[in-house]
Amino acid sequence: MSSHAAVPDTAPDHTADPGRRRWTALAIVMTAAFMDLVDVTIVNIAIPSIEHDLGASFGAIQWITAGYALAFAAGLITGGRLGDIYGRKRLFLVGISGFTVASALCGLAAGPEMLVASRLLQGAMAAMMVPQVLAIVHVTFPAHERGKVFGMFGAVVGLGAVSGPLLGALLTQWNLFGLEWRPIFLINLPVGIAGLVLGRKFITESRAEKALRLDLVGVALVTTGLLMLIYPLTRGRELGWPLWGHLCMAASPLVFAAFVSYERHKTRKDGSPLVELALFRVKSFAAGVAVQLTFGVVLGIFFLVWTLYMQIGLGWSPLKAGLTGVPFSIAVSLAAGISVQKLVPRFGRKVLQAGALTMAAGLLLYIWEAGRYGTGIEPWQMTAPLVIMGLGMGLIVAPLTDAVLSDVPREHAGSASGLINTTAQMGNALGLGLVSVVFFTVVDAAPLTSQGAVGRAFADAFQGSLWWVVAVLAVIFLMMFALPARPRQHLEGAVVADADRTGEHAYGADSGTAADAETEGERRQPALSH
Repeated sequence: MSSHAAVPDTAPDHTADPGRRRWTALAIVMTAAFMDLVDVTIVNIAIPSIEHDLGASFGAIQWITAGYALAFAAGLITGGRLGDIYGRKRLFLVGISGFTVASALCGLAAGPEMLVASRLLQGAMAAMMVPQVLAIVHVTFPAHERGKVFGMFGAVVGLGAVSGPLLGALLTQWNLFGLEWRPIFLINLPVGIAGLVLGRKFITESRAEKALRLDLVGVALVTTGLLMLIYPLTRGRELGWPLWGHLCMAASPLVFAAFVSYERHKTRKDGSPLVELALFRVKSFAAGVAVQLTFGVVLGIFFLVWTLYMQIGLGWSPLKAGLTGVPFSIAVSLAAGISVQKLVPRFGRKVLQAGALTMAAGLLLYIWEAGRYGTGIEPWQMTAPLVIMGLGMGLIVAPLTDAVLSDVPREHAGSASGLINTTAQMGNALGLGLVSVVFFTVVDAAPLTSQGAVGRAFADAFQGSLWWVVAVLAVIFLMMFALPARPRQHLEGAVVADADRTGEHAYGADSGTAADAETEGERRQPALSH
């Protein structure tokens, strides 16, 4: 598989400080990624307010939450490839503009139908924006700096995953200007406008050096396959798990098989497939995507059952539930920040495996505490298991992204990052679907004759669900043996650092590979400028 450097479309400004400018651009794309991550979870905490204000049915509420994930997952691969073809900066700006407009429409929604439609648009625009974040990072920063950058990205992921419910709780409870739940969407407006203005100034365009075409048949096949899998999982329990849902899920692998066959044909025909299947011949990418999918299942199960346990089972207010997650968020951010920069260069994949074991240990402690204290458990008693779990998650999220993209050629960075995000969303959707099996099966079987009975049923279901999560983490631990012992860019970074000290030009460390080899002029050319 050949490697081509992504080349800027505009001439670099040699009078500017390229280091300062690219870190400024990094802050812009990271802020956009954080905005998306928060928006995935911020809605859940405000559902009672939305339901009361708009008179939304339970089905509409389901679509308000699931519509975003469906549109997001279905469009991610396409969004990544569009960035490769038409330019990552251009697609990032289109995505953040559309996301901001959709957020305004959500905040101004006059009824549940308008809110559902606006959430679908919001998810589709996020699918244009988010793949460009990792792609811009991948083509902008040299190999020996990506570890630090992905460590920061992991911290943003951890912070965004938990701060959404807390921010949603605060904005809903404050009832700013009498707008009730609407500020959870309107808060995106100033952030999106600032990202658009600053992005135009600080991010330089890049795209695949080789001319590519959009694979419309591939887009249709992959979108159909994803919808056939995710839609029944999202709506199945509400609809009573109808036969057509099971048939759709059973048939989705056939659609994906047709997609793979067509992509092979497309590659032979004009070399412009939607997904570069050759990427899966890169061991680090294939193994990392598999781990990413399974880890998404863990997150999908845990965060939903955790929210249901606290707000319905324990009867906590949204603010109390949101504040309980703060120690988890801090722990994720701290561990993610040091994992790639300090630990992975020394211990390699053992860091990720330690993260899986640490998360499992935190879950086991949580199971014990939930059983020991019952419905009388307090937030401070949850701190220890949440901190342990957060540290474990932080040790996984940043190094995993690093490992998946380590050997990906720059020209396919957008496609690869789209696959990474799609895989995570698919895993998350699978986890959400499994909640109906591992959580609601226990709740539905219990006699909910009083609030105390509801609390006990939800506590039992929560403990049972966590046992499933522990089992999945054990599988992830074993799958991680397929990851490279050490991500290549750290070895490569050491070579580059040595070359810089001796004044010599260095290439990739892997024998027979030159994935990041560049000419001396290309290495010195700043990747981000006006």
